[in-house]
Amino acid sequence: MRTENARCCVVGGGPAGIMAGLLLARQGVEVIVLEKHADFLRDFRGDTVHPSTLELIAELGWIEEFLRLPHSKMPDVTVNLGGRAVTFADFSRLKVRCPYIAFMPQWDVLDFLAGKAAAYPSFRLLRSTAATELITEDGRAAGVLATSAEGQVEVRADLVIAADGRHSTIRASAGLEPVAGSPPMDVLWFRLPRRESDRVPFFQGGKGALISIDRGDFWQLAHTIPTAAFAGIKEAGLPAFRERIADLAPDLRDRVGQIDGWDQVHQLTVRVDRLRRWHRPGLLCIGDAAHAMSPAGGVGINLAVQDAVAAANLLGPALLRPGVPGEADLARVQSRRQRATKVTQAFQLGILRDLYPKDLADDTTGHVPPIFTAFRALPPLRHLMGRFIGLGVRPEHIAG
Repeated sequence: MRTENARCCVVGGGPAGIMAGLLLARQGVEVIVLEKHADFLRDFRGDTVHPSTLELIAELGWIEEFLRLPHSKMPDVTVNLGGRAVTFADFSRLKVRCPYIAFMPQWDVLDFLAGKAAAYPSFRLLRSTAATELITEDGRAAGVLATSAEGQVEVRADLVIAADGRHSTIRASAGLEPVAGSPPMDVLWFRLPRRESDRVPFFQGGKGALISIDRGDFWQLAHTIPTAAFAGIKEAGLPAFRERIADLAPDLRDRVGQIDGWDQVHQLTVRVDRLRRWHRPGLLCIGDAAHAMSPAGGVGINLAVQDAVAAANLLGPALLRPGVPGEADLARVQSRRQRATKVTQAFQLGILRDLYPKDLADDTTGHVPPIFTAFRALPPLRHLMGRFIGLGVRPEHIAG
């Protein structure tokens, strides 16, 4: 067994893990990030970069270079309900350098951040290295066990940050159990070719709902369905599924026949939960490992990155001093971030619930959420919602 040592071991190379590792290494903290895959190239994962995350990249001095990566911009969120377009959130008045959501493949975002992190001598990214178990000594996390192509690895660290997602291995190994909410939907991801003449709204309500992301030469499509309804859709058959999509996006009717197998349709089982306690001695959970979010509003990545910034700001100085971060240090991170999590999850599960179907025959245009009536009557609410979605309840900034 190979042994590695660092002041901090971050488990998971997603947005939260890479950002936490980068910001700690930037302060001079010796940090190892474990990523179980050989690269970041995986489809059907969140591709939204919100204004608050763009502002963080600007604070680091990299925004011009970052925006040279292929992306599209969305200055507002408009939904189509019952033939009427309603602007749900407007980012144009945000006092940030990039008042829009950027749609950018997440692998490009992670490659960019990992490349910047690699410039710091105290940063190491171990790819193809999957954490399997938390090492605990005298009641305190002391590192993790992992497997790699070369065999087993033991990473010893004074602090372990679990950023390994909603099915966190390290969280389970620590015995931390999340409290689950009741998600309103699951999501079916697939893609179809795009043409310049297409007129497909970002969000279209109907039997289910269809979210359409412009990726240049193809549409990244997300069809929301009731929780656990995918089996019923499969039973009805591919022709019926193609007809559902064509009804929601008539411009794509001539292409839905290209969906010729269920292997082209990827199910995301939505889970909304959060830990009551994000930490134990020597261990802190952040991002989806601490609070799994619904895809509604695309805010999960935003919150995960903000967790990472708060953790680096609050724990970096402690990791630069002799000794180990105490429970009070870890509790400060949770205290700073948990209110934003609770408010956002309440919004996703409550106010937006009526946007999603209650059964496969349900037409969502028949039960428009009451809040949309207010958006029609009071346009300034769009700017408030733009702030809520674009910046979050508690925006974070780079310390130092």
